Amino acid sequence: MLQKSVPRNKDLIVNINGELVHRDKAGVSPFDSSVQNGDAVWEGLRLYDGRIFRLREHLNRLRRSAKALAYASIPDDPEIIEELRRTLEANGMQDGVHIRLTLTRGVKYTSGLDPRINTQGHTLIVLAEHKEPVYDKAGIALKTSTHRRPPSDVLDQTIHSCNQLTSILAKLEANAAGADDALMLDTRGFVAETNATHLFFVRDGRVATPTTAACPEGITRAVVLEICEQESIRCEVRDITLAEAYTPDEVFCTGTMGEIAAVTTIDGRLIGRGQRGPMTERIGACFRAMTEREGERVVG
Repeated sequence: MLQKSVPRNKDLIVNINGELVHRDKAGVSPFDSSVQNGDAVWEGLRLYDGRIFRLREHLNRLRRSAKALAYASIPDDPEIIEELRRTLEANGMQDGVHIRLTLTRGVKYTSGLDPRINTQGHTLIVLAEHKEPVYDKAGIALKTSTHRRPPSDVLDQTIHSCNQLTSILAKLEANAAGADDALMLDTRGFVAETNATHLFFVRDGRVATPTTAACPEGITRAVVLEICEQESIRCEVRDITLAEAYTPDEVFCTGTMGEIAAVTTIDGRLIGRGQRGPMTERIGACFRAMTEREGERVVG
């Protein structure tokens, strides 16, 4: 799964601390925490007809992550939403847009790890791109990675940080194996998620998903759990072994960038009939209906 270049994104206007600038002229200080230490938190947002789906949930997670990292400066919701609006309007964007929202601890006065040398306040980056869901809806292939998702006593994954080297190492393995993405286990050997999305497994009309003990609390994951409750679909959150992951009727993954996509093979094993299944279709249809009627209007 290699994302393609989109010609419309050639002249994007990006937003760095309120300054709107062409993507080729944008700059972040080499003293910024994101550059020096990967010390930043982020959210992926999606724009549907001028509305950002589950915007407040994303902003709440961003704020929780920043507070967990003891950021001294965190912009409030109205400030962030205004910068989102300005960025989208500067690019004439209305639909089919993915937004990468990044908040860093800010610029240091000298190199180092100590947060006390960050005295200039946060850096807020808004990057909006014309980008449809990135996964092939017909289905993707996963390869189990040797790299594990860390537990909370190593690096708590509920902190939605820009420290994503574990995911990148897993993705490199998947690329080398010719798979679309990597399936990642926790340190106990249970399924955590992929390198970029959450996973759901379907067997005999019932849905199961791993706990978030070793992965982020996904916004789209939470929406799917809501859909299951609304549709009276039996759903449980529990530990799932790799052996179980090989033998369900259906598997699908969830995330803001890719929405809901079927998984048709794992480690070369065919999942179900090797195609998008009826439960994935049903939940996907419910998700699309929600994005068509919900969301906070930001532009248009």
